[in-house]
Amino acid sequence: MSGPMALEPGGPERDTLALRLAGERVPAPRGSDRHTLALVRPGHDVRRDAVDRLAAELADRVAPAVHPYEVAALLESEGLTGEVIADRYGHRDLFSLATALYERVPRTFPDPPRPADPWRPDHVRCALRGALFALPGLAYALAGRLLPAEGTVRALVVAGLLSWAWNQALGHRTYARLATGRREAGRTLAKGVPVGAVAATAAGLALAGSGASALAVAVQSGYLAAAGVLLVLGRERLLLAALAPVIAGASALPWWEPGDVLRAGLPLLSLLGAVAAAGWALRGALATAPAADPARPHPLGSLPYGLFGLAAGSLVFLAGRHHPWAVVVLTLSMGPAEWLLYRYRGLSVAALRATATPAGFRVRSAAVLAGCLLAYLGPLLPAALLVDADPVTLLLLAAVLWTSLLLQAFGVAWTPALLCLAAAAGAGTVVLAGLPPGPATALALCCAVAALCLAGCVLRLLGRPAAHA
Repeated sequence: MSGPMALEPGGPERDTLALRLAGERVPAPRGSDRHTLALVRPGHDVRRDAVDRLAAELADRVAPAVHPYEVAALLESEGLTGEVIADRYGHRDLFSLATALYERVPRTFPDPPRPADPWRPDHVRCALRGALFALPGLAYALAGRLLPAEGTVRALVVAGLLSWAWNQALGHRTYARLATGRREAGRTLAKGVPVGAVAATAAGLALAGSGASALAVAVQSGYLAAAGVLLVLGRERLLLAALAPVIAGASALPWWEPGDVLRAGLPLLSLLGAVAAAGWALRGALATAPAADPARPHPLGSLPYGLFGLAAGSLVFLAGRHHPWAVVVLTLSMGPAEWLLYRYRGLSVAALRATATPAGFRVRSAAVLAGCLLAYLGPLLPAALLVDADPVTLLLLAAVLWTSLLLQAFGVAWTPALLCLAAAAGAGTVVLAGLPPGPATALALCCAVAALCLAGCVLRLLGRPAAHA
């Protein structure tokens, strides 16, 4: 350290002290203006000046101290001896000098470094996942005209709803097993994926019969099963590569007629690519070391997630009966929705650090919820108008889906599952029975009630600091 503390008694500092006591002109001490000279008269308190200079030099390190003992420890670490303290600074011991410094330097406590956001989202991954949810729809644009109209749509919808429900429950169970190791997650997928694919295919075949419709049901169920594996294991880029044939063929439709062989062959090629990629990902997961004591979550713990998948699929299907493009808009919005789930958690943690009372946190938590909902629903309004969909129904359904996913992210599963099932059952009853006030109005009313209930649950359950600890 530079300055007087680094000099021993009897060195140049003692010579300077003697000159000052004699009234000689000597250079000003370090820290003062280099272009001035200090004239010290006999009787001037040089030791007090030395203490002042020491306080100025150590101000940044003394200011955060909460007790003179901390300053004493600092001085001791600098190597000050009792002789130096008495001769240079005029204090009887280390603690006396520490007290003097403590009194001279005002208390200042620097802000702690701002911690990194533990919930910072991966922007590219969220955008890619949103695209991957919608891109498989291009297969219907390619092969749709090859399928018979009678019974095909119904069979595809039933098989798709079962796939959604099964994959939602299986995904939750896999994520729970993933906490203990990738091998355990891989084993869960390896056992559950074939069961879901076969069950969905069988349900669709019961309505589709045989022929092209049966093949379409099998292709759809197989692809959804393989895609679920890749999405859960974080292999989004592999899934995008598998969809390359469908993307290329559908992109060329405005300028080129591929023919029936390519229209049917490109979706099959994407299916084979997705299945191969899923098998490769599963093989890598199963090759990892097993966990020492793998936890086995109860199977019923994933049941509400499966019921939510069934209810959400039903609501989306009802919304797309008369406005198919609404389904496309909702599907594409799942990427931003996932991104906003991360942002909600990050903003909630920041609000928790910025408030000191539970009431203050509840206010901030409500503001965070409102901001995230506006950020999610805002872009959907012009999108709904662009595709000529009912904007009110679309926004209400989107609010139901996002708040449900938010509650599920915090482990609250039964509430959104039951509310979404009730909304789907109410709207579906009106549609099937032809009751007033009509399908669109009934769906909007059911979604409005569910959205209000879900928002209230979010404010009550997630407005507590303990939920974010």
